[in-house]
Amino acid sequence: MREDGFIGAVEWAVAGRALPGQRVSGDRSVVLDAGGGSVLFAVLDGLGHGAAAADASDRAAQVLSENRAEPLDVLMLLCHRAMSDTRGAAVSLALFDARDRVHWLGVGNVESRIVAAAPGKPAVRATVLLTGGIVGYLLPPNLSPQTVPVRPGDLLLMSTDGITANFGDGIDLSKPTSEITADILARHAKDTDDALVLAARHRGHSHPSQPIPSVKP
Repeated sequence: MREDGFIGAVEWAVAGRALPGQRVSGDRSVVLDAGGGSVLFAVLDGLGHGAAAADASDRAAQVLSENRAEPLDVLMLLCHRAMSDTRGAAVSLALFDARDRVHWLGVGNVESRIVAAAPGKPAVRATVLLTGGIVGYLLPPNLSPQTVPVRPGDLLLMSTDGITANFGDGIDLSKPTSEITADILARHAKDTDDALVLAARHRGHSHPSQPIPSVKP
């Protein structure tokens, strides 16, 4: 599965695949225009794999689509309630706002990081502070989103645990996000799990909007 597109000043792409031998993946991505120049991204990793994991992630994806303007902690609570009779999922949310900031919140092991150009090789400027738990089963109290500034060219990377931890090594920031995600999936997907990676790049507010994504087989 590959998707990519633009929403406002943000270029994004997703690449993912099911565990080899499975027909469906429990990993999902959500990309939503949240209004007011904001873009909401989510990566959901249903517990385990197969149809039951996919059902959990699909429940959360629907909730996010229907409530995209809510604060991130509220969205996490709504996902928790919607998945209460499912396996549950790891969920990470990230919101690009119109003031060059990313607000993010994660429960479980979906990693998020901001990568920027630096001498030698790209540098990780910030990493989301993940909270232990399973959305839909055990939600930690007092969830508090973090906020980090972003600059044109900075890259948000979100990945499920089906992508190896060192996937950031060797990223070429000059490539489109569609090529970056495809490369990461091809080089770093594990053979033992579903895998998905999402990339979103802040392009600067003068970049033309291309709101209709392309979908590749």
